This record gives sequence, C-alpha cells and structure tokens, in this order.
Amino acid sequence: MSEPSASGHATAESAPAYGLIAEFQTPNALVKAARAAREKGYRKLDAYTPFPIEELTDALHLHHNRLPLLVLLGGLTGGALGYLLQYFVTVIYYPINVGGRPLHSWPEYFVITFECTILFAGLTTVLGLLGLCGLPMPYHPVFNAKRFALASRDRFFLCIESEDPLFERQKTAQFLESLDAKEVSEVAH
Repeated sequence: MSEPSASGHATAESAPAYGLIAEFQTPNALVKAARAAREKGYRKLDAYTPFPIEELTDALHLHHNRLPLLVLLGGLTGGALGYLLQYFVTVIYYPINVGGRPLHSWPEYFVITFECTILFAGLTTVLGLLGLCGLPMPYHPVFNAKRFALASRDRFFLCIESEDPLFERQKTAQFLESLDAKEVSEVAH
C-alpha cells in the first residue's frame, strides 16, 4: 500500500511499480537480453519492438497458442448445435412424414450443420483472438515509461514485470543494466 503525502494522496514515488523496462538500440541486443532474462529465471517479461522479430518468439518462449483449440471447440459446438436444432425441429417438435421418408434423415442435415460449424469457428476465432491478446487495451502501464514512444520508431524494449517471483527492484535493475541496456527505468502503474 502506498504512503499518502501531506495532502493525503499517494505519491508517485511510493506507488507500486508495474515493473522495470530496459531500452536497447538493436534487435540483436534485445534478443540477447530476452534470452539472458529467461536463463536467469524471469518468466513475467515482455518485449516491445517497432517490427516483428522472429528470434524474439523463441527467446521469450511464446510458442504456446491456445487459439487453435478454442477454434476447434467452437466449431464442434456449432456443428453439434446445428445438427441438434434440425433434429429437434424435424423429429420432435414438427414431425411431418413426407412421402414415407424417415423423420431422422441425417444427409439433409449436412449443409446447415456444416454452415453452423463454420460460423461458430469463425466467431470463436475473432473473439478468442481478441480475448487472448487482451484487446481492446486503450491503456497499458508501459505507456508511462519515459522513452516508450520510441518503441514504434527505432528502439527496442524489454520489460520485466513486478509480479515475477524473482523480481526485486535493485537486483533486477542491476541485471538489466548488465545487459548493455541504453537506459533502465521503472514503469509506474
């Protein structure tokens, strides 16, 4: 809990930090720093760059993607709901025997089942992607970092969050400085 100032409000110095952010001048330096942080044991970290860096995905161990599983489950749910809707309508609620055909004729259910599968999979893709990426996110604490506006131009940043079990302000700052960071600063919430 932050200590109030004389006016009764929390001061910026006593506010809890989101983490520490280090600025690097080249993508190679950022990738090297991310690998070193992972090897040191830090797990709650993220990198910000003006363009995609393929090696950074490996360095941060960002390979676990749950979106394909969500899309599969969404598609299966849509297919099952489409099929069951048709079944209940034609067999249970409005059973009409036309020309001696069976009430449960699965081949005629195929088109709507397929379309419901595609619809639910597509909707799950969009909503799942937004949810897993944490979007929309109009505000993020790293926007408070002094030089973070350069992340969209020509600088590369590595942030270690304060929620990381190994995070200690002094030790983490010293570690980031040892990685040849141009500047290390604290990110306020």
